[in-house]
Amino acid sequence: MTEVPQGARRVRDEDAFDVAAVDAWLRQQTDVPAGLPEVKQFSGGASNLTYLLRYPGHDLILRRPPAGTKAKSAHDMGREFRIQQSLKPVFRYVPEMVAHCNDKDVIGSEFYVMERVVGTIPGHHHLGVDLTAEQTRQLGFTLIDALTELHAVDPVAAGLGDLGRGAGYVERQVNGWSERYRKAKTWNVPSYERVMAWLAAHQPADVGTCVVHNDFRLDNVVLAPDDPLRVVGVLDWELATLGDPLMDLGSALAYWVQADDDWAFRRFRLQPSDLPGMPTRAEIVDYYAKQSGRAVDNWAFYEVFGLFRLAVIAQQIYYRYHHKQTRNPRFKNFWLPVNLLERRCRRIIRQA
Repeated sequence: MTEVPQGARRVRDEDAFDVAAVDAWLRQQTDVPAGLPEVKQFSGGASNLTYLLRYPGHDLILRRPPAGTKAKSAHDMGREFRIQQSLKPVFRYVPEMVAHCNDKDVIGSEFYVMERVVGTIPGHHHLGVDLTAEQTRQLGFTLIDALTELHAVDPVAAGLGDLGRGAGYVERQVNGWSERYRKAKTWNVPSYERVMAWLAAHQPADVGTCVVHNDFRLDNVVLAPDDPLRVVGVLDWELATLGDPLMDLGSALAYWVQADDDWAFRRFRLQPSDLPGMPTRAEIVDYYAKQSGRAVDNWAFYEVFGLFRLAVIAQQIYYRYHHKQTRNPRFKNFWLPVNLLERRCRRIIRQA
């Protein structure tokens, strides 16, 4: 293959690493073609950094943490590697893992390498393939089929029974994300205290415990090169754990900006979920309930939680930029969607 995958570009200086050191380490783990790889950086993510290592006839992917202060439990490369390695035999969409490096002397941080899943990764504003409205609608439901399949995986059988902390996931999530927001707050974003208080007062009991992806969206899937209606890969397992499936659905639909949303909300969309034919959030909730066999009650809670959690993620990224822990100009205005999401949360709460 000779094409450069969409979203790949020259490595930013602040994100550069010693390619020769990676190559030397990699040759101790597996067989790769002779010569140093060509390195490109993928621009899609705002958290862990992803690079293409292009050897002659063999593409690999390297993942590493960003620079700057991180949340205590975030960016654990060994954990992300282990989750995918354990899921691969039972969840067909996981990439093949190659090796994990916990020696920070190699590039200054832990990292891991995996095989590249060849196909199309949708962008923020386009699918990367030409589909009719009917096909686009089918793709939207196909994405939820993959999420439902993940939620049906037996964590114990996959060797991931110790990944989470058991019952009480909903409460831990509400408390944990509230704490993270308070620690990352800057002067130009709202307090979110009313939203956090409402979530604490209205949280339901867990409906179950399963493997949850926690960042499931269109630009984290790979579509088959010969059939763009077929998912062949699910990427970015940084936030995966054992938890409540409806919390995972709520987090996924926080990103699902639809065609009739207001212009401000659509401005910050991170995936092309508003294209003609795409199912609405309500249609997806109904479809998930039917496919999974789970009743989806109290949806307002899961919807507000998903939006709040997205706001916290954006604010944590902006906090790094605000305190000059990263110079990436993409993060300069992340405080704006944090404000927008707070207003949306409060509107849903008023209508609940």
